[in-house]
Amino acid sequence: MVRLEEIVMIHDLRRQGLSVSAIARKTGLDRKTVRKHLAGGIAPPAYKPRPERPRLLEPFEPYLLERITQFPDLSGKRLLREITAMGFTGGYTSVTDFLRSCRPERIKPFERRFETPAGRQAQVDFAQFRVEFTDDPGITRIVWLFSMVLGHSRWLWGRFCPTQDLQTVMRCHIDAFAAMGGAPSEVLYDRMKTAVINEDADGVVIYNRSLVALLDHYGALPRACRPYRAKTKGKIERPFRYIRQDFFLGRSFGNADDLNAQFREWLDTVANVRLHATTRRIVSEHFGEEQPALTALPAAAYNAVLTVERRVSHEGMVSVGGNLYSVPDVTRKRVVEVQNHPREIRIFEDRKLIAVHPVLDGRNQRRVDPAHRRLAPARTTTPAQPSGRDIGRRSLGFYEAVGRRLAAGEVRP
Repeated sequence: MVRLEEIVMIHDLRRQGLSVSAIARKTGLDRKTVRKHLAGGIAPPAYKPRPERPRLLEPFEPYLLERITQFPDLSGKRLLREITAMGFTGGYTSVTDFLRSCRPERIKPFERRFETPAGRQAQVDFAQFRVEFTDDPGITRIVWLFSMVLGHSRWLWGRFCPTQDLQTVMRCHIDAFAAMGGAPSEVLYDRMKTAVINEDADGVVIYNRSLVALLDHYGALPRACRPYRAKTKGKIERPFRYIRQDFFLGRSFGNADDLNAQFREWLDTVANVRLHATTRRIVSEHFGEEQPALTALPAAAYNAVLTVERRVSHEGMVSVGGNLYSVPDVTRKRVVEVQNHPREIRIFEDRKLIAVHPVLDGRNQRRVDPAHRRLAPARTTTPAQPSGRDIGRRSLGFYEAVGRRLAAGEVRP
């Protein structure tokens, strides 16, 4: 098939004086073809349409049309198997092309934004960040951002933590409720293990009992979002991207304390005072209107106890949550009782409190209370003064001389 641009080239080369043979060599065409187009002038080539070949799918198209009209969601592979059993010898693509042209159009409904009333709901989740602290260069660490956002005003609270364990989750809840001056009616979680333990055969979600007890203390209820429905907790998913882009990237942090100090400042001066793109409200002002709708903080602080037994190591340490805490040197029991409180570790020997430590964040850390390590009194190098009963050691010659003097009457006995 000779294209129109090739016909134009043939005539241009002829005007330049080239022979038919030279034009054929340059264009790669046969000399008869060159002569034909030189004699016919510049005109687009006309070709007779090819006779339409019978399509392999054509006998099965009425069946396919009937099936997808009755069951629009039938898959192409399912229908291919059905017509193959009826004698179809063609391929999968011809079936899907036909289905695409005649399958009933699906009308996708618009997404409806779900807005929660004031004080109704907060959403909680963790996000992973990788950071290299300037105090410890060359080591990349993983930190977890715990974040809680109020669904109505989008007021945001968060903290970077070294782990996602239950103690960390509970402390973050307590501090978040304290920062907002109340608690929402419900807290929405994804399937994080510290919140949702399991789901029974009837679809009833089983929550972590310790977390349920904490929420009950504050007058809140847990709620798990539906599996594989990330949009259910979109109010917490979007802030993670916002935090990463607006706060985290392009900054340097000395250590974990510096990271959280900068983050708190960013929350107070940027995130919670911005004009929110969805609500079109200043977040802090909107939160000021929502805050009275929160459940008031209880008068007593949450102080639940998780009691376990731990063995004392030969170094006088007990392991709790992956960290080591000291016990006094005078501890005699090899097994002690440990109480986990939200903010401190209490150690008992025979039901007597012997040690109190603040909870260490992270793992593989040690805390030794100086009062637990009493040094033995140092040995003195000064010789002791002799008492009145002490008798000095003298030579035999001394006693011989004294004896002679006594015999001579020179010395009174």
